[in-house]
Amino acid sequence: MTSGTTPRPGRDTRVARLPPRERILDAAEELFLREGVRAVGVQAIAERANTTKMALYRHFATKDALIEEWLRIVAAEYTTAFDRVEAEHADDGRAQVLAVARFVADGLPDVARRGCPFVNSFAGLSDVDHAARRLIEDHKARQRRRLTAMCERAGAHAPDDVSAEITFLLEGAQISAQNGSVDRAGDRLVAAVSGVLDRGTAGREK
Repeated sequence: MTSGTTPRPGRDTRVARLPPRERILDAAEELFLREGVRAVGVQAIAERANTTKMALYRHFATKDALIEEWLRIVAAEYTTAFDRVEAEHADDGRAQVLAVARFVADGLPDVARRGCPFVNSFAGLSDVDHAARRLIEDHKARQRRRLTAMCERAGAHAPDDVSAEITFLLEGAQISAQNGSVDRAGDRLVAAVSGVLDRGTAGREK
C-alpha cells in the first residue's frame, strides 16, 4: 500500500471494492501518514473506511494492533525489495547494495509527499515497550544485518562500518526528501553510496 497526503484519484471507487479489513488498513495508512498515529482516532479511521467502529474492532482488537499491522505491511515491502535485489544480483554484493540504494531513491518522491512511515510513527510511539515500536526496531536491525552481508560480499574491508555509513545515507536521504532540504536527493544518494563502496573496498577486486 502507498498513499499520499491527499486522496488518490479514484480512491472511493477503488477502496469500495476492497474487503473490509483492507479498507480499514487503507484508511489508517492515509490518516496515520497525514496526521500521525497518535492524533488519529478509531472513529475517524472507521468513517474514512466507510465502516463502523464495531466492525473495525472485529478485525483489530485495538488501535495499537492496527498500527502494528500497518507497519508490518510496510516493513514487508522493504523485505521483499531486499529479497528481489539479492535474487537479481546473486553473489554480487556491490550490485545488491546499489540496487537497494536505487530502490530507496526511487521511493523518495513518495516520501517527500507523505513522509517516512517509520520515522513518523516512531515519533508518536513514546512507550518503549509498544509492540509497533519494537516491530520498527526489529525491522531496522534485520535490514542492517542484510546490508552488512551485502557489503561483505562486495569485498568491504570493514563491512559493518561500511553498512553503517550507507544506512546513515539511506535514512538521511529520506529525511532530506521529507523536509525538502536537498535537491536531486535520489541521484545524490546513489552516487554517495557508490562512493562509500569505493572507499570501503579500495585495493580489492570488485
